[in-house]
Amino acid sequence: MASSIFHFVLLFLLTFSSSRVQSHEQGYIRAEISNKGLEFLKDLLIEKAESSLVPLELPNIEKHVKIPIVGTVQMVLSDITIERIHVTSSTLKSGDSGIVIDVSGSTANLSTNWKYSYSTWLLPIAFSDKGSATVQVEGLEVGLTLSLKTLEGSLKLSLLECLVDAFEGKISSAVEDAVPKKIKESIVKLDSLLQSLPKEVPVTNIAALNITFIDDPELSESSLDLEINGLLSAKDEFMLSSKYHSLRDSFFCKEADKMVKFSFHEDVLKSASSVYFEANKMHWLLDKAPDQSLLNTAGWRFIVPQLYKKYPNHDMNLNLSVSSPPIIEVDKQQIRVKVPLDVVIDVLDVDEVIPVLCISVVISTSMSAEISRNAVTGSVKLNDFTMSLNWSKVGDLHMRLFQILMSTTLKTVILPYVNLKLSKGFQLPAFHGYELLDAQIVCKDSWIVICSDVSSV
Repeated sequence: MASSIFHFVLLFLLTFSSSRVQSHEQGYIRAEISNKGLEFLKDLLIEKAESSLVPLELPNIEKHVKIPIVGTVQMVLSDITIERIHVTSSTLKSGDSGIVIDVSGSTANLSTNWKYSYSTWLLPIAFSDKGSATVQVEGLEVGLTLSLKTLEGSLKLSLLECLVDAFEGKISSAVEDAVPKKIKESIVKLDSLLQSLPKEVPVTNIAALNITFIDDPELSESSLDLEINGLLSAKDEFMLSSKYHSLRDSFFCKEADKMVKFSFHEDVLKSASSVYFEANKMHWLLDKAPDQSLLNTAGWRFIVPQLYKKYPNHDMNLNLSVSSPPIIEVDKQQIRVKVPLDVVIDVLDVDEVIPVLCISVVISTSMSAEISRNAVTGSVKLNDFTMSLNWSKVGDLHMRLFQILMSTTLKTVILPYVNLKLSKGFQLPAFHGYELLDAQIVCKDSWIVICSDVSSV
C-alpha cells in the first residue's frame, strides 16, 4: 500500500509536467482530473497496492492459555507473512481536507509457522507439536487521507490520517501497527522526491518549460485541478510572469466524461516563439517548389527586369527569416498568427550565392489543429499579407505585379511547405507506459483545451 500511494501520486502529478512563484499568479497551463480520471488512477493504485504491500512480515505472536487438567499451553506463531492481498472494493474521492482513499472488503493470504507445548501433572512428559500453515483471512480495510499543497513552486505531500482495520485478535494488532508505519515511511520518501523535482524541464536543446506549480491544487466533488506556470524560456533563463489570466468555465469538449483536461494559454505559444526567435531558429531556405519556374529568374523577368537581365535563367533560393516574434492569438476554433517576414532572393551563380533583393512581408494566417492517432496535426490558411521593398541590388520593382507573384508564391510554395510539415504531426509523448486516447482540441478565448482519456501503451 505504501508503494502504491507513491505510484498513485506520482502518476497524476508528473503526467502534467509537460509540469510558481508568487501566490497571486495564474497558471498558463492547467490540468483537471475528472472523477473518471480519478477512478482510472485509483484502479492503478489498487493494482500496485496488491503487489507492493506484500510480502509484509509481522512480529511473532505468543500466547499462554490455562486449560483445566491439561495445564498451561504455550502457543507460538512465527514467520507470519502476508503473501497476497486481493482488493474487492475501493473508493477514491476528494474530501474537505484532502484526497481520501478507502479500501474495504479485502482478503489476504497468510503463511506462518506454528508450534505448541504443554506439560501436565498427570504424565511426567511434555507434549509438543509444530508445523506450517497457509490461511486466508477476510476483512482488511485501509483508509488514507492525503494533503497536497504547494510549497515554493513544488508539491508538498503529507499523510493526515491512516486507519487500518485488519481481521481479528492479535494478528489484527500486528497488521494495524505494521501497515501504517510502512505507509508513513513511503509518504515521507515520496514527499522528498516531489521536493527534489526540477522546476523546469528541457523541451528542445534551446528551450525549457517552467513547471513550477501555482497555488494549492483545488479539490472538488467532480475533479482535482492543478495550475502550472507553463511558460517557455531559453535554457537556464527562468521566466517569471505577473500577468493575470482567467480561464472561463464555459469550456466543454464533445464528450464531458473525459479523464483529463489540459488548458494552455496563448502566452505559452508566445513564450515559445520568443525563445526560438531570440535563438535565431526562425529561418528557412526554400529551394524547391511545385512550380519550379518561380525559383528561376525567367519567371521574374517582367517584375524585376534588371534581375533577369543581369542573371538570365539562373536558379534562385528564397531565404526566409522572421524579423520579430510572431503575434499569436487563440480565437474560436482557430489560432491566428501574424508573421513579419523578410524574404531575401538569392541567385545561384556557379558556386556563388548572391543576395539580390529583400522584401519585407507581414503574413496573417489562421491555423486549425486536431489530434489524430495520438499526434497533433494542423493546417494553415492565408488570410492577408502586406509587403514593402526593403532593399534591392537589381533596380526598382513593379510592386503590383510583385505582390501578385508573392501571393502565388505564398499559396503554392510557402504555405504548402508549412502544411506539409504540419500534416506529419507532432507525436504526443507517452508517460511511464501511458498515453492519451481519443483526445479532442477546443480553442476559445485565448485558451487551447485538450480533453482526453488515458490508456496503457
